[in-house]
Order: sequence, then C-alpha cells, then structure tokens
Amino acid sequence: MHGYPSDHRQGAIIVVVGPSGAGKDSVIGFVAQHFAGRADIDFVRRVITRPSDAGGEDHESVSEGDFDVRIAAGDFAVAWQAHGLKYGIPREALERVGAGRILIANGSRGALAQFRQVFPKVVVVNITASPQALAQRLVARGRESEADILKRLQRQAPDILDDADVTTIDNSGPLDIAGSRFVTLVAALHGTTLAAG
Repeated sequence: MHGYPSDHRQGAIIVVVGPSGAGKDSVIGFVAQHFAGRADIDFVRRVITRPSDAGGEDHESVSEGDFDVRIAAGDFAVAWQAHGLKYGIPREALERVGAGRILIANGSRGALAQFRQVFPKVVVVNITASPQALAQRLVARGRESEADILKRLQRQAPDILDDADVTTIDNSGPLDIAGSRFVTLVAALHGTTLAAG
C-alpha cells in the first residue's frame, strides 16, 4: 500500500471477544472516541446478516444469500456463524494491517483460530463482566426472551485465558475504567509495532 514505509512498520489486528452483554460495543466506542482522527488506528465495520436497525454496532447488513455469495467470491478475510447470524470481516482489513495500521474488530472466540491464521499479528482483548451485569444488560437490550438469556449465560465459552496474546478486561463497573485499560493497551501496542511519527 502507498503512503507507509515498507521496511519496519508492522500493523496488527485487535480482536475483541467476550460474552453478550459484556459491553464490547461500548468499550470499542470509548476507544474509537479516544483515537478519533488517527489514520493509523482504525476500526473494522463487520458484515452481518442482521438488520441495520437492530441496535448495537454500526455494521453492513446483508441477506444470508448475499453473505454466501460474498464468501464464495472471497470477500471476507474471516467469517463465522453465531447465535443464528453470519459475520464477516471484509478482506480489505488485511490490506490495512499490511499498510501498518492497527485495526480493532469485534470478533468471536470461536473464530480466533481463523484470525490467527490469516492476519500476521493478532492481539485478543477479552471483555468480561459479572453474571449479574451480563443478565441486566441482556434484559435491557430486549433482543431475547428471559429463557434465551438464561441459556446464553449457561453456555460454556472456550477458555482462552492461557493464550499469550490475550488481555482480559473486566467491564462490570463504569465504562471509563474498562475503556481506559483498552486505550492503554492500544497505545502500548502502537509504540511497539509502529514506527514513531
């Protein structure tokens, strides 16, 4: 890509994972506001088979048929299914990382192996919250019945805490606490993977 030195600038993708209700979108939004206007720190707009007016993150809404066509065409760097929906990370995210940018993407624990296989440098941020906070947020969101929420909370998630590239951030309390921890991580990564200037 043009506009970046090709000798020592290395990009990375930060994949944000965690249970529904942990506040991943809120923490990502906090970080986006902090780094607003920075061309070298960027955010991935996912492609999802969910209506664009469903709330939550800003995403590109597509039908299942269109999603499948785009997978077949190789439009996604990473794609996965969860909770009855299909999610895709556009292939151009690879070019942006290759150009030396730090990208932040809302991901999935089940897709981490794909991210690690496709991207040259992956850092995982695992956003967690107490069971009480998760339940309150899921009820307030109003997307699921109480029974569905209970099922979701009872599901065992894969244990990713032993991986060296994983940082866990508890978002049970005020957003600025978890958000500031994430900002610190991005700043530290920026300092070690990107040339100054």
